[in-house]
Amino acid sequence: MADIKLPPDLIALERSAWEEIQAGRLTLDTARAVHEGIAAFAEQARVPRYDVEMGLKRIVRHPAAEAA
Repeated sequence: MADIKLPPDLIALERSAWEEIQAGRLTLDTARAVHEGIAAFAEQARVPRYDVEMGLKRIVRHPAAEAA
């Protein structure tokens, strides 16, 4: 993935979704909000949606790898 500067609000949204997933209570509204946020950012930044999604997952789910 190219270095994409992801907005803090999108990172926070993914973090909320990840917490819901881990608690076994992910809602359709949260999942939809994340999906729509990723799609909107990818379109605005003109980068592949997949790269945005994977970047978010890496930041939220593997923060130690980002710090290295």
